[in-house]
Amino acid sequence: MNVHAMTSTVIPPKNHLPTYDASDLTKGGDQAQIVLNDQVYNLRITRAGKLILTK
Repeated sequence: MNVHAMTSTVIPPKNHLPTYDASDLTKGGDQAQIVLNDQVYNLRITRAGKLILTK
């Protein structure tokens, strides 16, 4: 019996954006602070697994 392995090639989108895991940003917790132009934003992971970003 001859079995051929199937391979697939993933083509990244033309406008590939940096991707971050939210749990990496929060270091395993549920909150992190993000700074942009001297403004501090709070990132929160809710119990339902949603993200909330507030100023």
